[in-house]
Amino acid sequence: MRIAIDIDSTLHHYWDQFSDVAMRRFGVVLPYEGQVTWGITKLEPEQVHACVLETHTEELIATAEPYPGAVDAVNGWHAAGHFIHITSHRGGQSHEATERWLAAIGLAHDELYCSFDKITRCREIGIDLLIDDSPVNLEDALEHGIAGATLVHPWNRELCESAPIISAADWPGLERALAPLLAGAR
Repeated sequence: MRIAIDIDSTLHHYWDQFSDVAMRRFGVVLPYEGQVTWGITKLEPEQVHACVLETHTEELIATAEPYPGAVDAVNGWHAAGHFIHITSHRGGQSHEATERWLAAIGLAHDELYCSFDKITRCREIGIDLLIDDSPVNLEDALEHGIAGATLVHPWNRELCESAPIISAADWPGLERALAPLLAGAR
């Protein structure tokens, strides 16, 4: 199977980094449980952009801690013969730092793609499954015949309850939930 996996809020808990930057730069508190929509309405769009740029600097990328079980699950899939495409809505300037982070955490993968056209790229390379936290990306993937999976977050919980998205609270649970799908495909 050809699997695309997002990074922020999928491989690591990005919200802590983002909310720390928002507090330091703009004095805005962004509680995780309060982020029940995809849009961040407590910040102006240019403030969101500034926070995203800062969280995608080499320094902050290097400090990201993978969710427990994420690296083991992905490495197991890769070892079983699945194609692993790491994909992120990060600018191209973040590619090298992201590649170094993936190496540092020991995450096996076949390709890294940092760009803002994630679903287009997934379609171009024949991705079968997208693991992502964005309800927008997951819905788009489903519309294009790509299966979707996610960790449950406040901003995607509603989609997990209403759409055919494979979801779990943590990576060990997601790995178990995806096992039947992955067992039949290589």
